[in-house]
Amino acid sequence: MDVVINLFVGLHIIGIASLLGGFLTQMKAMGAGTARFVPAMLHGALTMLVTGIVLVGLNQAEGHSLNTIKLGIKMAVLVVILALVYVKRDDEKIAPPLFGTVGALTVANIFIAVLWT
Repeated sequence: MDVVINLFVGLHIIGIASLLGGFLTQMKAMGAGTARFVPAMLHGALTMLVTGIVLVGLNQAEGHSLNTIKLGIKMAVLVVILALVYVKRDDEKIAPPLFGTVGALTVANIFIAVLWT
């Protein structure tokens, strides 16, 4: 079971890399006011959501104790990110404050995962 859990952790990290990488590639365009949500950002957020839910289930099946408050906050942040990216995915230009909010929430989600023990 540890191999399966580690496989999904790896997929979860790939999802966050896709979301954050998509944001970082658009930062120069954000300065010019022409940034947009690229498909990699949507796919990364969806990958994170699905793999995160699977990881919670697998860890519960193993009998590990879970910090449900931390997981709830991470999921709430991810749902906000996913909603923003999904709703605005077809827009040619995204307002820099909205685009920056998605990047800040993504980084916040990473720090919550890493630093909250």
